[in-house]
Amino acid sequence: MTGAVLTTPAGEELAALAHRVATHPGTLGKAAIGLVTEVLGDTDWLAGPGDDGAVVPTSGGRVVACGEALWPPFVARDPWGAGFAAVLTNVNDVAAMGAVPLGIVNTVTASEEHARAVLEGMRRACSLYDVGIVGGHLTRHDGEPSVSAFALGDVAPAAEPLSVTRVAPGQTLVVAAALDGRMRPDFPFFPAFEERGERCAGDVRVLADLAREGAAVAAKDVSMAGLVGSLAMLLEWGTFGVEVDLDLVPTPEGVDQSDWLTCFPSFCFLLCVPADREDDALAPFRARGLDAAAVGRIDDTGLVRLRRGEQVATAFDLTRQGVTRLGGGVR
Repeated sequence: MTGAVLTTPAGEELAALAHRVATHPGTLGKAAIGLVTEVLGDTDWLAGPGDDGAVVPTSGGRVVACGEALWPPFVARDPWGAGFAAVLTNVNDVAAMGAVPLGIVNTVTASEEHARAVLEGMRRACSLYDVGIVGGHLTRHDGEPSVSAFALGDVAPAAEPLSVTRVAPGQTLVVAAALDGRMRPDFPFFPAFEERGERCAGDVRVLADLAREGAAVAAKDVSMAGLVGSLAMLLEWGTFGVEVDLDLVPTPEGVDQSDWLTCFPSFCFLLCVPADREDDALAPFRARGLDAAAVGRIDDTGLVRLRRGEQVATAFDLTRQGVTRLGGGVR
């Protein structure tokens, strides 16, 4: 999966970084998603499985549906954080499809103390992202707690969803991120929402604006797989490649870039942008005080490569092995 080690000290350092992002546990864990295709078979990528959310036509338009289950040990250790994350991950998935979040539904199985903390975390996240909890299910249970949440998002009538099916060679790869805040010391998570506060609601809605204006065609939020692993997931459907200029990737001050590339940021999106629309894609993020930069160009090599100066190392060869093991669907 990873490229050969380069011989210069700088090259060896870059090769080590490429190996780290490719073998990151959050990335390797995505292979389990392939079970979905094994059991349910291939299907249309927009309907699922594949994109961050499924696009469902309705009599009045289209909605995006998605869901997330939280890791039970995380729920047990930090129920407030798990409740917040349940909303955050769904809002980001909706945004990554170019939709505006409409509502959150949850399922909580936990003791009363844990359930209360989970719901308080959800309430805080819903307040920051301006989305309501519209329903759910709660079971009192004194064993291992579990939390899941689901979201609906609205796709504007004039917009095309931001789907991996629209990635093509020649498009520009843009990274947009909130760099406010600091890394959580006990978990690879960068919670920019603590500094962004009430601005979070407008931040995630930028992607719906870009979809409506045609300034972006595909997107993926950076999650547990880290930035490079999430990028490989964005490109694997069509076996595309890219060379990412690490010197251009927005990175928080005081955070080692290798840690940034393997963490879960609360706001970090990868966007595929038509080659003549870079300024249109970058400006709305920058206007909100978010960092955004064009960091590479999509190609048809199937190689996800990292560049630093004159050194280049391959992190993923998608012609040989994907990340999620999902089927080709409409490929």
